[in-house]
Amino acid sequence: MPMHHQYIDRETAEVKTEGLYCDRLVNYIYSKVREQHHRLLKASTSSKATGIPGYFNYDLPLQNYFYSPYKLASILAVDLDECLDSPGELNTPRIFFERKIKYWQARPVPSDPEVVVAPADSKMLVGSFAEKSLLFIKEKFFSYQELLGRSSKSWLTAFDRGSFAIFRLTPDKYHYNHAPVCGRVIDMYQIPGRCHSCNPGAVIQMVHPYSKNKRVVTIIDTDVAGGTGIGLVALMIGDIVQCYSEKEYDLPKPIATGMMVSKGQPKSLF
Repeated sequence: MPMHHQYIDRETAEVKTEGLYCDRLVNYIYSKVREQHHRLLKASTSSKATGIPGYFNYDLPLQNYFYSPYKLASILAVDLDECLDSPGELNTPRIFFERKIKYWQARPVPSDPEVVVAPADSKMLVGSFAEKSLLFIKEKFFSYQELLGRSSKSWLTAFDRGSFAIFRLTPDKYHYNHAPVCGRVIDMYQIPGRCHSCNPGAVIQMVHPYSKNKRVVTIIDTDVAGGTGIGLVALMIGDIVQCYSEKEYDLPKPIATGMMVSKGQPKSLF
């Protein structure tokens, strides 16, 4: 029986039912039957197994789908006027999803220096690492030790009883993520894993999917001169291209320890 995933629209406060991309296929792969057979799940979610459907879904020209960029934009409710590139240049699904937008106009950053901004266009789930919090939901979605890395003992201590937010991008969303705060990068490390689906069906079926996925962790200290002043912030993102720009998308460069990042600027591309 198909599962309905509902969310609250932040602009209207309405409860809406999300239309999920390739929902039947994802739920087939992550069914209880296949998950109970570890080798079968591992094979079906390997890079080889997913590479072929990935190519057909994302890298073939849009004309092969009988879609134009305008048609795809209409289906996904994407505002092409936000885009830097012309619609004719958005000629594959991958290029369409990796589009650049005029974020300085379409996503203006609040002037209040203490405000933290969302790092991506996404569905959002908030919670707490404090066991007595009303938002204590960490053991449903991830293992705290696995999330930060069991060997990162200093960060496990630093973020204990803190708060978190999960940002889930859907295929229609703008796929750059931006710095949510101003601060200095004080650590970066990778946690190995796979890129499992964050489709709600897979999240419910899997055990702790958010802490088992491959990800890059960036620790930002905001209690520095010019910082947002809210303490330490950890960003965790899966398979990304680091491309931080201080102005628009100009002169992109990898994030590195010691760098200052400015709130609202592009940090990386999913």
